[in-house]
Amino acid sequence: MPPDDRRFELGDRLWNDAPENEGPDARSSTYDNMVLEQYRLYVEMADRVSARRGLANSFFLSLNTGIFTLVTLFGKTPPPDTAEWLVIPLIAVLGQCFAWFYLVRSYRLLNGAKFRVIGALEERLPASPFWKAEWWALGEGRDRTLYWPLSHIEQWVPVLFALAYVSGFLAIAFH
Repeated sequence: MPPDDRRFELGDRLWNDAPENEGPDARSSTYDNMVLEQYRLYVEMADRVSARRGLANSFFLSLNTGIFTLVTLFGKTPPPDTAEWLVIPLIAVLGQCFAWFYLVRSYRLLNGAKFRVIGALEERLPASPFWKAEWWALGEGRDRTLYWPLSHIEQWVPVLFALAYVSGFLAIAFH
């Protein structure tokens, strides 16, 4: 089968063959320690992706707050025929809202994949605190009374800013 065939299960892609001197069921303490260390490293990498996502959101939120502040300070009484000149900055701010939206989406998809791998790694550990326990306790993201995934909410913020920019432009253009 080709390597990109989606019929492979995650575990088939994650685990290498057992060492030749050990059978598939033989588990040494060295092997268990390596799995645990890879698990720790991978959880840390997932946490770093979440931190980078938070930094990106802080950057874009600060940028948009600054833009709104400038528009509020200097746009109270726009001169006549301003709408034609505002098309260029409107395109620029809509472009950065688009970039922000897809950056958040990319981080969400990347972390989703990382947490599925963490779940597969937990299958080889004595406990599965994240995948089987915590995620189950949160209704696996399906029950919004228990948990509403933040990445789904934060993806709407750039859309709301884009709508506010378009609304402001239309208000100026047709006042």
